Amino acid sequence: MRPSDLAILAATIKSWGRELGFQAVGIADTDLSAVEPRLGAWLASGFAGELDYMRKHGAKRTRPASLVPGTSRIISARMDYRPGAADSWRILADGSKAFVARYALGRDYHKVLRGRLGQLAARIAGEIGEFGYRVFTDSAPVMEVELARKAGLGWRGKHTLLLAREAGSFFFLGEIYTDLPLPLDAPVKEHCGSCTKCLDVCPTRAIVAPYTLDARRCISYLTIELKGSIPLELRPLIGNRVYGCDDCQLVCPWNRYAQIAPESDFQVRNGLDSAELVDLFGWTENEFRGRMSGSAILRIGYERWLRNLAVGLGNAPGSESVLAALHSRAKDPSVLVREHVAWALERHGAG
Repeated sequence: MRPSDLAILAATIKSWGRELGFQAVGIADTDLSAVEPRLGAWLASGFAGELDYMRKHGAKRTRPASLVPGTSRIISARMDYRPGAADSWRILADGSKAFVARYALGRDYHKVLRGRLGQLAARIAGEIGEFGYRVFTDSAPVMEVELARKAGLGWRGKHTLLLAREAGSFFFLGEIYTDLPLPLDAPVKEHCGSCTKCLDVCPTRAIVAPYTLDARRCISYLTIELKGSIPLELRPLIGNRVYGCDDCQLVCPWNRYAQIAPESDFQVRNGLDSAELVDLFGWTENEFRGRMSGSAILRIGYERWLRNLAVGLGNAPGSESVLAALHSRAKDPSVLVREHVAWALERHGAG
C-alpha cells in the first residue's frame, strides 16, 4: 500500500474504533529497547513478588516481534470504564462496607475488549483483505502502558498507570499487533509536574518512588494476585478494600475529567459498589460463582474472596453481626480462611 493509502487506513481504523466503543486509538512502533533494562531492574529488585508471569517469556514482553513474528506496528486502544457507582470515598470511610475496585464492578473487561478488538480487526480485513494480526487485552506478555504511551494515548503517571488529560486513568487498554506499516502517532507530554498525591495516599506505601511500584505491598496485588496469606503487618492497612484498590486514582487531579463510561457492560452488578461486608461473607460458594459469573472477580476463587472479606471484617467497626459472621466461619474447611478469620476475631478481642 502507498503511504497515502496507509494514512487513510489509519484514520479509518481510528474512526471504526470509536464506533466500536473505544474512546481513543493510536499507533505505535515496536521499539521498547528503552524499557527493557528498566523492566529487568524492577524484576531483579524483587518488587514483582509472586507475579511469575512477569518473569516468563524471556524478551517477548519488550520485543513484540518475538511474541508475534512479523509485527511492525501496535494499534493501541483505550476504553473508559468508570461506572455510575456509589461515591468511592464514602464507601472507603464506612468500615462496614466492602470496597471493590471500580474496574471490577461490571462485566469482565477481558471479554469486552477482546471482542471489540476482534471486530475492529475484522473490519480492517474486510477493507484490505487478509493481514497479519493478533489481539491482546492484558492476556499475554505485552507492555500495554508503554505501548499506549508511544501511541500517544497518554503518559505514564507516577503511580505507573497511564494518564490522559481528557480521561484521567479510569480506562482499559487493548492492542492489535499487526504487520501493517501504518503511520505512527506521536507520544504526548507528561503532565504530573511536582504532584505526589498518588504516592502520599497509598495506604501501604507501595509506590516506593515516582514510577516505581513494589507490588508486594500493593493492595491490588495482595487481594487479587497473592495466593497465600496476606502479611500480618499489611492487613490493618488494607481496611475494607476486598478486591483491588483505587486510592492512587481517586486522589489524582486528572481523574476529575474521567467520564462515566457509556459501555453498559461496565455498569455496577450485584450491588457491589456499596455492599455490606457481612452480606458478602455470607455467600455460599454456589452463590459466589453464580453472582460473579462474567466478572473479573471470579478468577480469584471463593477461598481468596473469603480471605479478603475476613480481613475487611477484622478492620470493620465491632458489632454483633460482624462477630457472628466471623464465628460462622471459624471452622471453615479452608486453612487459609480459618487463619484470617482467627486474626479478625483477635482484632475484635474475641479470639
